[in-house]
Amino acid sequence: MAALREVVEAYFAAWNAPDPTTRRLLLERSFADEGVLTTPRAGRVSGRQALLEHIGGLAQRFAGARVIPTSGIDEHHGVLRYSWRIVTADGSPLVDGTDFGELASDGRLLRIAEFDDRPPGTA
Repeated sequence: MAALREVVEAYFAAWNAPDPTTRRLLLERSFADEGVLTTPRAGRVSGRQALLEHIGGLAQRFAGARVIPTSGIDEHHGVLRYSWRIVTADGSPLVDGTDFGELASDGRLLRIAEFDDRPPGTA
């Protein structure tokens, strides 16, 4: 599971990298060429370039925000899940969520389905 941990850590680091060149390098290590991220707000983000642009948009809207892991990585049979929190530059929580994913044959992330941790209909 060390390789999986490195992939997920590189993925988190891409979200937190201050510049697009570093983000791209981290996504090349962690996100499959044909990878897809599906989010409640952005919908379907297909491909590494689109994900790079999506992350850049978050960095512009919330300067200094960071995505931090809030759980370990649970994995079996090529599927995984982990939880995270986005915090603003001052450390205030913005949103908590859980990603469910599928690994590509090379061990990088192929599909990520993002869910906010507050399911519909809960207080």
